[in-house]
Amino acid sequence: MPLAPFDETDVTTRADIVALIPALRAFAWSFHTNPTDADDLVQETLTKALTKIHQFRPGTSLKSWLFTIMRNTFCTQYKIAVRESPGAADCVASQVGCIPRQEWSMRQQELSNAICVLPRSQREVIMLIGVLGLSYKEAAEICECEIGTVKSRLNRARLRLLEDLGEGSPRGITESVSAPVSAEIPLS
Repeated sequence: MPLAPFDETDVTTRADIVALIPALRAFAWSFHTNPTDADDLVQETLTKALTKIHQFRPGTSLKSWLFTIMRNTFCTQYKIAVRESPGAADCVASQVGCIPRQEWSMRQQELSNAICVLPRSQREVIMLIGVLGLSYKEAAEICECEIGTVKSRLNRARLRLLEDLGEGSPRGITESVSAPVSAEIPLS
Protein backbone atom coordinates (compact mmCIF):
# COMPACT_ATOMS: atom_id res chain seq x y z
CA MET A 1 0.00 0.00 0.00
CA PRO A 2 1.51 3.34 -0.98
CA LEU A 3 1.81 6.08 1.61
CA ALA A 4 -0.35 9.18 1.43
CA PRO A 5 1.08 12.30 -0.19
CA PHE A 6 3.69 14.13 1.93
CA ASP A 7 2.43 16.88 4.23
CA GLU A 8 4.32 18.93 6.87
CA THR A 9 1.86 17.97 9.63
CA ASP A 10 2.39 14.30 8.75
CA VAL A 11 6.06 14.53 9.85
CA THR A 12 5.17 15.25 13.48
CA THR A 13 2.27 12.79 13.38
CA ARG A 14 4.55 10.04 12.06
CA ALA A 15 7.09 10.77 14.83
CA ASP A 16 4.28 10.56 17.38
CA ILE A 17 3.17 7.22 15.90
CA VAL A 18 6.70 5.84 16.32
CA ALA A 19 6.67 6.98 19.95
CA LEU A 20 3.41 5.05 20.50
CA ILE A 21 4.73 1.69 19.21
CA PRO A 22 5.40 0.32 22.74
CA ALA A 23 1.82 1.18 23.76
CA LEU A 24 0.53 -0.50 20.59
CA ARG A 25 2.54 -3.63 21.38
CA ALA A 26 1.13 -3.71 24.90
CA PHE A 27 -2.41 -3.29 23.57
CA ALA A 28 -1.84 -6.03 20.98
CA TRP A 29 -1.11 -8.45 23.83
CA SER A 30 -4.71 -8.06 24.94
CA PHE A 31 -5.74 -9.64 21.63
CA HIS A 32 -2.97 -12.23 21.16
CA THR A 33 -0.86 -14.04 23.73
CA ASN A 34 1.49 -15.26 21.01
CA PRO A 35 4.23 -12.61 20.55
CA THR A 36 4.47 -13.20 16.80
CA ASP A 37 0.74 -12.70 16.30
CA ALA A 38 0.81 -9.58 18.49
CA ASP A 39 3.71 -8.12 16.47
CA ASP A 40 1.88 -8.92 13.23
CA LEU A 41 -1.16 -7.04 14.52
CA VAL A 42 1.00 -4.02 15.42
CA GLN A 43 2.60 -4.09 11.97
CA GLU A 44 -0.78 -4.29 10.23
CA THR A 45 -2.07 -1.42 12.39
CA LEU A 46 0.95 0.75 11.58
CA THR A 47 0.62 0.00 7.88
CA LYS A 48 -3.04 1.02 7.87
CA ALA A 49 -2.37 4.11 10.01
CA LEU A 50 0.46 5.37 7.80
CA THR A 51 -1.59 4.71 4.67
CA LYS A 52 -4.54 6.67 6.07
CA ILE A 53 -2.57 9.32 7.98
CA HIS A 54 -4.28 12.06 5.98
CA GLN A 55 -7.57 11.04 7.64
CA PHE A 56 -6.24 11.76 11.14
CA ARG A 57 -7.69 14.97 12.56
CA PRO A 58 -5.10 17.07 14.43
CA GLY A 59 -6.22 17.94 17.94
CA THR A 60 -7.74 14.49 18.56
CA SER A 61 -6.04 11.67 20.41
CA LEU A 62 -3.57 9.88 18.15
CA LYS A 63 -3.35 7.01 20.64
CA SER A 64 -7.12 6.46 20.56
CA TRP A 65 -7.09 6.64 16.76
CA LEU A 66 -4.35 3.97 16.56
CA PHE A 67 -6.04 1.75 19.16
CA THR A 68 -9.30 1.96 17.21
CA ILE A 69 -7.49 0.93 14.02
CA MET A 70 -5.90 -2.01 15.90
CA ARG A 71 -9.18 -3.15 17.40
CA ASN A 72 -10.96 -2.95 14.04
CA THR A 73 -8.09 -4.78 12.33
CA PHE A 74 -8.24 -7.56 14.90
CA CYS A 75 -12.02 -7.89 14.60
CA THR A 76 -11.79 -8.07 10.81
CA GLN A 77 -9.01 -10.69 10.94
CA TYR A 78 -10.98 -12.72 13.47
CA LYS A 79 -14.15 -12.69 11.37
CA ILE A 80 -12.20 -13.79 8.31
CA ALA A 81 -10.44 -16.57 10.24
CA VAL A 82 -13.72 -17.91 11.58
CA ARG A 83 -15.44 -17.71 8.23
CA GLU A 84 -12.63 -19.21 6.15
CA SER A 85 -11.46 -22.03 8.38
CA PRO A 86 -14.45 -24.16 9.27
CA GLY A 87 -12.35 -27.27 8.64
CA ALA A 88 -9.99 -26.29 11.44
CA ALA A 89 -12.75 -26.69 14.03
CA ASP A 90 -13.41 -30.16 15.35
CA CYS A 91 -16.07 -31.86 13.32
CA VAL A 92 -18.58 -33.91 15.27
CA ALA A 93 -18.56 -36.59 12.59
CA SER A 94 -14.82 -37.17 13.01
CA GLN A 95 -15.09 -37.85 16.74
CA VAL A 96 -15.73 -41.27 18.14
CA GLY A 97 -19.06 -41.47 19.98
CA CYS A 98 -17.42 -42.93 23.05
CA ILE A 99 -13.91 -43.99 23.82
CA PRO A 100 -13.52 -47.79 23.62
CA ARG A 101 -12.39 -48.24 27.22
CA GLN A 102 -13.10 -51.96 27.39
CA GLU A 103 -10.42 -52.88 24.85
CA TRP A 104 -7.76 -50.88 26.70
CA SER A 105 -8.90 -52.29 30.01
CA MET A 106 -8.58 -55.82 28.65
CA ARG A 107 -5.13 -55.11 27.20
CA GLN A 108 -4.03 -53.68 30.55
CA GLN A 109 -5.24 -56.82 32.34
CA GLU A 110 -3.46 -59.04 29.80
CA LEU A 111 -0.23 -57.08 30.31
CA SER A 112 -0.54 -57.26 34.10
CA ASN A 113 -1.08 -61.02 33.93
CA ALA A 114 1.87 -61.46 31.56
CA ILE A 115 4.14 -59.45 33.88
CA CYS A 116 3.01 -61.54 36.87
CA VAL A 117 4.13 -64.79 35.22
CA LEU A 118 7.62 -63.47 34.42
CA PRO A 119 10.46 -64.80 36.56
CA ARG A 120 11.04 -62.56 39.58
CA SER A 121 14.32 -61.09 38.29
CA GLN A 122 12.78 -60.14 34.92
CA ARG A 123 9.60 -58.80 36.55
CA GLU A 124 11.72 -56.68 38.88
CA VAL A 125 13.74 -55.16 36.03
CA ILE A 126 10.72 -54.51 33.80
CA MET A 127 9.00 -52.69 36.69
CA LEU A 128 12.07 -50.64 37.60
CA ILE A 129 12.92 -49.56 34.05
CA GLY A 130 9.70 -49.89 32.08
CA VAL A 131 7.20 -48.70 34.68
CA LEU A 132 9.16 -46.53 37.10
CA GLY A 133 11.50 -45.13 34.43
CA LEU A 134 14.76 -45.74 36.28
CA SER A 135 18.04 -45.84 34.39
CA TYR A 136 19.96 -49.07 33.80
CA LYS A 137 22.52 -47.93 36.35
CA GLU A 138 19.90 -47.25 39.03
CA ALA A 139 18.22 -50.61 38.35
CA ALA A 140 21.59 -52.38 38.55
CA GLU A 141 22.28 -50.79 41.95
CA ILE A 142 18.85 -51.80 43.28
CA CYS A 143 19.15 -55.35 41.93
CA GLU A 144 22.79 -55.55 43.08
CA CYS A 145 24.03 -56.77 39.70
CA GLU A 146 25.93 -55.48 36.68
CA ILE A 147 24.34 -53.18 34.08
CA GLY A 148 24.81 -55.90 31.44
CA THR A 149 22.77 -58.30 33.55
CA VAL A 150 19.98 -55.71 33.85
CA LYS A 151 19.96 -55.20 30.08
CA SER A 152 19.87 -58.95 29.48
CA ARG A 153 17.00 -59.48 31.93
CA LEU A 154 15.09 -56.56 30.42
CA ASN A 155 15.56 -57.91 26.90
CA ARG A 156 14.37 -61.37 27.91
CA ALA A 157 11.39 -59.88 29.77
CA ARG A 158 10.37 -57.79 26.76
CA LEU A 159 10.64 -60.73 24.37
CA ARG A 160 8.64 -62.96 26.69
CA LEU A 161 5.94 -60.28 27.13
CA LEU A 162 5.65 -59.87 23.37
CA GLU A 163 5.33 -63.63 22.97
CA ASP A 164 2.79 -64.00 25.79
CA LEU A 165 0.70 -61.11 24.42
CA GLY A 166 0.75 -62.58 20.92
CA GLU A 167 2.59 -59.62 19.43
CA GLY A 168 5.47 -61.63 17.92
CA SER A 169 9.04 -60.47 18.14
CA PRO A 170 9.94 -56.84 17.49
CA ARG A 171 11.55 -55.87 14.18
CA GLY A 172 15.23 -56.66 13.97
CA ILE A 173 15.30 -59.06 16.94
CA THR A 174 15.61 -62.71 16.12
CA GLU A 175 15.13 -65.76 18.28
CA SER A 176 18.90 -66.28 18.47
CA VAL A 177 19.29 -63.06 20.44
CA SER A 178 17.27 -64.21 23.41
CA ALA A 179 19.00 -66.64 25.72
CA PRO A 180 17.04 -69.42 27.40
CA VAL A 181 15.43 -68.46 30.68
CA SER A 182 17.27 -71.26 32.50
CA ALA A 183 20.62 -69.58 31.83
CA GLU A 184 19.63 -66.67 34.02
CA ILE A 185 21.56 -66.00 37.19
CA PRO A 186 19.15 -66.26 40.13
CA LEU A 187 18.82 -63.41 42.61
CA SER A 188 19.85 -64.14 46.15
